[in-house]
Amino acid sequence: MLERKIYRKDMLKCALCGDAPCSKACGRIDPAALLRSIWFENEDGAARKYPDDNPCLNCDAPCEEACLKKHEVPVRELMLRLHDEVKPELELNETIDENRLKCNFCGKELENPFFLSSSVVASTYDMCARAFEAGWAGVAFKTICTIDIHEASPRFSAITGDNGAIIGFKNIEQLSDHSVQENMEIFRRLKENYPHKFILASIMGQNDEEWERLSRLCEENGADAIELNFSCPNMADGGLGSDIGQVPELVERFTACARKGSKLPILAKLTPNVATMSEAAEAAIRGGADGIAAINTIKSIIGINPHTYVSSPAVHGMSAVGGYSGNAVKPIALRFIAELGQNEKLQGKHISAMGGIETWKDALEFILLGADSIQITTAVMQYGYRIIDDLKDGLNYYLAEKGFNSVMEAKGLALGSVSESTDMLERDTIIFPKFDKEKCIGCGRCVISCNDGGHQAITLSEERKPVLNGRNCVGCHLCVLVCPEKAISSSRKRITRAK
Repeated sequence: MLERKIYRKDMLKCALCGDAPCSKACGRIDPAALLRSIWFENEDGAARKYPDDNPCLNCDAPCEEACLKKHEVPVRELMLRLHDEVKPELELNETIDENRLKCNFCGKELENPFFLSSSVVASTYDMCARAFEAGWAGVAFKTICTIDIHEASPRFSAITGDNGAIIGFKNIEQLSDHSVQENMEIFRRLKENYPHKFILASIMGQNDEEWERLSRLCEENGADAIELNFSCPNMADGGLGSDIGQVPELVERFTACARKGSKLPILAKLTPNVATMSEAAEAAIRGGADGIAAINTIKSIIGINPHTYVSSPAVHGMSAVGGYSGNAVKPIALRFIAELGQNEKLQGKHISAMGGIETWKDALEFILLGADSIQITTAVMQYGYRIIDDLKDGLNYYLAEKGFNSVMEAKGLALGSVSESTDMLERDTIIFPKFDKEKCIGCGRCVISCNDGGHQAITLSEERKPVLNGRNCVGCHLCVLVCPEKAISSSRKRITRAK
């Protein structure tokens, strides 16, 4: 797969509308769907769908006139670039069979590895049914409990990027506010109407008996597997949620209780609010779990108001520590999945991964570190169930391009490159940065960062172009990261220090 120009930055003003006016205005293609593919890093998929006869070439762009932001999104230009730049480089341009996406969940076949994670996005019959119709393989239903749930309002807050997209998301939401009986009825209806879809029933008991009873009820009413919520940061009072996940003895005890109630596959959903996850994971396996789900949200505080002195979300002058999710937590989630994937005591156990996944590339990273299935919430809350189209298409194209016959052939391929320690890294080679003087606009950001945060190895010429001092450069590549024009890359020029 070739690296191409960054397309997402060229459409940052796109609102990713529902029932998009741009598509209504166009009689030839569906520009809204192609724009979404670009946004979700599936440019190859967009190019494959774009017609060979290039209908946008001599078009007066009614899509841009219809756009709710009036010509702020260069729709026609992006479509032409799909045709001229991406389409000619496609290695595969035909329809690709989705059979390679098939995998399994503890022995039960899945049509693809994508699940809704246990949250508001999978909390009613209608929502789960619409997700199934959209193409999701399964749902982890919002956690079932016997507690009388009354939610606070508001209960969400976020950190956003310059275009308004959510980078980090905080919730203080609790568990299912439906009764156990109501949720069991939902399971029965879903299984009756969608027998080939997968229902992962998330449960949380308050004592030994409840963990066993809820587990039994879920099996009796059509669930395919059970997820034990030992990780919710918003249900910690009284020995619930993450209070359990931080104590391996409780993880083992309550997993064993749930195992008494059911013969279904059981996953323990573990908290990231620990230094390491392996001890709790191994305890879950000893208790009878068939696998691990991770990570749940991370305890967080967002945005102290400088006038009211209350963090967000503010509920009548008060707030609370809540769960942090979204793309910002992906590096933390990947670290925990790598830990689980490298744990020899977990070999052969199912790992269901989540944490900041938005695109097929995000999902692939978790699979490469040992995940068997993928769960998503925050991206769905922001963009809707429709993201499944590009999750499947992008991952499927990658697998076909790489020559994989099954998604599981990619499982764990990156584990050998990950170490908990930096001690084993080679330290005798310096890789210099390379400056693209055509792209460079002479802003001097590389000089500022290198001077004040690096090794004083870059200066600007009279023409405002960067000049490298190789004697000072240590190859840290801070300049590569800060350049706003992406005009700095890794050079092929390397030097090796004398030992």
